[in-house]
Amino acid sequence: MKKALIALAIGGFGIGMTEFVIMGILPDVAEALNISIPKAGHFISAYALGVVVGAPILTGIGGKWPAHKVLLVLMLWFTIFNTISAFANSYTTLLIARFLSGFPHGAFFGIGAVVAGKLADKGKAAQAIAVMFSGLTLANLIGVPLGTYFGHHFHWNIAFMIVGVIGILAMVGIYYWMPELPQSSKQGMRKDFGALRRAEIWLVILLTTIGTGGFFAWYSYIAPLITEVAGYPENAVGYAMVLAGGGMVIGNIVGAKVADKYSPINAVIIFLSLMVVALVVNTLVAHNQIAVMVMTFLIGGLAFCIASPIQMTMINSAKGSEMLGSSLNQSAFNMGNASGAYLAGLPIAMGYGFTSADLVGAAMAGGGIIIALVIVRVRASKRKASVAVS
Repeated sequence: MKKALIALAIGGFGIGMTEFVIMGILPDVAEALNISIPKAGHFISAYALGVVVGAPILTGIGGKWPAHKVLLVLMLWFTIFNTISAFANSYTTLLIARFLSGFPHGAFFGIGAVVAGKLADKGKAAQAIAVMFSGLTLANLIGVPLGTYFGHHFHWNIAFMIVGVIGILAMVGIYYWMPELPQSSKQGMRKDFGALRRAEIWLVILLTTIGTGGFFAWYSYIAPLITEVAGYPENAVGYAMVLAGGGMVIGNIVGAKVADKYSPINAVIIFLSLMVVALVVNTLVAHNQIAVMVMTFLIGGLAFCIASPIQMTMINSAKGSEMLGSSLNQSAFNMGNASGAYLAGLPIAMGYGFTSADLVGAAMAGGGIIIALVIVRVRASKRKASVAVS
């Protein structure tokens, strides 16, 4: 079982690296392709759009095959289009490659989370999912800084070549370490999508989009916060992102343990509440160079304290269609990425300063708490109705 989870973690490392390394090498890509940096930003949006579109499509199509084979095909797809990205020599080619690179992201994490939960010992499902997500956190700690360094000092395409190699390693791990698993979906695509009639699933999607959007509201503007507000030189941004990545690694472990002990939805409420406090505090101490780095580590940690619990919350809400629901939750993470960055940019554009992004993030995390409490209420009502019927 441990080797199977390691194979999922390797895949998560590759996915995390390709999603975030583009942000670090964006100026290099723009210069090489002779386009503006804002236009190069389309490569970030294209990947996120691929995640949102690809998650339900590939999960639905893959439902008729065993989960271990679906995971292998998803990683093959991922490897092919990231390798194509490395050799793209035009804006259009790279845009298409980035869109298609994002397609397997949500399905891989969605199906992988359900598989990890099934392989886990009783009462440790969230911790097993956290092992898979550890690849994503380590990518932010190690992979993204390394890819950025090589991409900036040698050639931007080296970063995507590294991702391609990681994809191959993940495929090898899945092939040799993943046990044979049953069909991904026993009830078929039509019945799986029929689960979307449940209000609770949409509440979890809304929770993930708005609640995690609070983190992305802060993370999207971390560079100007470090340089313009705290007064660090530009090269300090890289160190700040490594600190955030370190927090993510620890938070991923802590969040899973809390979820297994107190229930996933309660863990989400706890950590979103702490996120609200941390983001508000950050607006007050951001001018202090030491304090802003401490808060960078803390906020990064709190963000990934939520990762496994919120994924387990969806799996519990989507009974019978766990893999589809879990994959859709990955789409919601990316919608949170887009909405957090957009909404946080509005007050900045109005001239309220970069710390205003943190207040937007706190408001979004607070909105997530309200939605989580509604989910708790809905579940309680269902239990009362079930007892009354019996």
